[in-house]
Amino acid sequence: MTECLPQDQAKPDEMCVNIIRTLAMDAIQKANSGHPGAPMGLAPAAYTLWTRIMKHNPKNPDWHDRDRFVLSGGHASMLLYSMLYLTGYDVSLEDIKNFRQWGSRTPGHPEYGHTPGVETTTGPLGQGVANAVGMAMAERHLAARFNRPGHEVIDHYTYVICGDGDMMEGIASEAASFAGHLGLGRLICIYDDNKISIEGKTEITFTEDVARRFDAYNWHVQKVEDGNDLNAIDTAIKTAQAETGKPSLILLRTHIAYGSPNKQDSHEAHGSPLGDEEIRLTKKNLGCPENECFCVPDDPIASCRSCVDKGAAFEAAWKEKFAAYQAQYPDLAKELADALNGVLPQGWDTGLPDFAGTSSIATRAASGKALNALAAKIPALIGGSADLAPSNNTFINGAKEFQKTDYSGRNIRFGVREHAMASVMSGMALHKGVKPYGGTFLVFADYMRPAMRLAALMKLPVVYVLTHDSIAVGEDGPTHQPVEHVASLRCIPGMTVIRPADAAETVEAWKTALTSSGPVSLILSRQNLPILDRKRYPSAENLKKGAYTLSDFNGKPPEIILIATGSEVQLALTAGDRLAEQGIAVRVVNMPSWELFEKCSQEYKDSVLLPNIKARLAIEAGISMGWDRYVGDKGAVIGMNGFGASAPGNIVMQKFGFTVENVVNKAIELLK
Repeated sequence: MTECLPQDQAKPDEMCVNIIRTLAMDAIQKANSGHPGAPMGLAPAAYTLWTRIMKHNPKNPDWHDRDRFVLSGGHASMLLYSMLYLTGYDVSLEDIKNFRQWGSRTPGHPEYGHTPGVETTTGPLGQGVANAVGMAMAERHLAARFNRPGHEVIDHYTYVICGDGDMMEGIASEAASFAGHLGLGRLICIYDDNKISIEGKTEITFTEDVARRFDAYNWHVQKVEDGNDLNAIDTAIKTAQAETGKPSLILLRTHIAYGSPNKQDSHEAHGSPLGDEEIRLTKKNLGCPENECFCVPDDPIASCRSCVDKGAAFEAAWKEKFAAYQAQYPDLAKELADALNGVLPQGWDTGLPDFAGTSSIATRAASGKALNALAAKIPALIGGSADLAPSNNTFINGAKEFQKTDYSGRNIRFGVREHAMASVMSGMALHKGVKPYGGTFLVFADYMRPAMRLAALMKLPVVYVLTHDSIAVGEDGPTHQPVEHVASLRCIPGMTVIRPADAAETVEAWKTALTSSGPVSLILSRQNLPILDRKRYPSAENLKKGAYTLSDFNGKPPEIILIATGSEVQLALTAGDRLAEQGIAVRVVNMPSWELFEKCSQEYKDSVLLPNIKARLAIEAGISMGWDRYVGDKGAVIGMNGFGASAPGNIVMQKFGFTVENVVNKAIELLK
């Protein structure tokens, strides 16, 4: 830090704002990559929010009662990194200089868990808006459950900055509609209304009245016409804080690349460095040293670093408040602390359904029973469905609904908003204190995929309850029969996909999901499935290994292995019996989860799949993509090569070759 800006050239606030702008310009120019326009236009808003209003502690970014900040337009990441650096987080000037470089703590778009102070991974537009809704929901839920008069231990806001691109994305509309319905008064959104997109002025594609749109969503709406007016921004945010019954939108009229003589209000400044000469001219225009890079004067940074002392005071006051709460409500305090730290209650996995005396049950129904048993032990479990709770079996019996009249409810009515649901779940998990789950039909995972991918990238412990898992859905036809979806989910790095074979395995799948360090997709049947005789077959607890041997028919070294998942496991067992009757030594392997299996030792995997086996045959009512890794060059897959058809489920399965006869014939053919 140097005295590179004379003290009489600018007021302290203006100096700080211009430092944010110049850091963005310099870092992006050095990287020869990035988006300078938005950080330059939004610098006054970010400065006002972070230094005047937000409750945060730079030296403890994970303090539970901090305000949350989401930069939904993640391409403006240098705005966030500049604020983290200037206010005293563990982000250095050297990190700023290494923007977008290998191993840098300042990647091109903000990444949760990578940079201290980054609350969520953003970049795909609209996701941050929905994440913020989830964070605000978690705050209101925990406040309703744990706060007591005079003891408001959960008491913070969620702030999100979004832009025109976010507003164009459908997920932002879904999430905003949902937030307005719920009346989330602790959610405040600053809309960077700069009227520029990558292709040009937004008027070429986006001419709606955003203010009226959000008013219709039941949001409190304000306009600030001058995005450089710090006092007006301050007043607008405080006015939004005072509105407790609605989420708030502040339309902030900004100018992309503010201060640039030739590129202000131009799409050219959106996603490209300004260039050395334009940066020099811009710095001159802003009253900054023209030929110095990464110039950070001592006095302005000292002003920003006052956030460190203020943050420490915020947290100290909260700790004092929590100590008083703990003294008066020790049981509640322990429950809250455990929830915030992700600790499951003692005995959470006892007394779960064993389905004794039940011959068959759909795994979606078994999932509902398991969920309710777990919810009775784990108060942090909260979730719902995208308008399919009766079909997904995702309702917690006896629990209230999460509505604006009572945020303590654990049953969330997400509505037909699959994409927002998945992203809201991520926001809730990011906030901590809750264990979110959400359900829909497996075929609609397509609508959720961008949010699911980000959840995997962030390693978030969320549970997706995906029912109606195959062509056995039947009469609803190919629009509702997932064939490529299980394979599609398996393609996501970090996503654990579990397709249980029966009710007992479904219980084990839930136990695995609730102890997972990342997202889990439960793939569940619509139709009833036989409950396997665990006196004859190994315990369902083997599900945690991802794959295990169910039976070696004939008691001889196997000649062929039949591998199956979900509803096709019973088909493989019946076919195994038929093959054994013909004197063929066959092994049946149940493989509910590729991902769990791949975590096992090579020795264990070889003991199940037998590297020197003559042939393997996989059976799954979905596309065969990926199964080659398990069946090998000499193996085969009975799967789907196209879409399904409308007919009763058993007929559809039969017509597409999921029959005992077809499995037996294919196995014999492989052994020739």
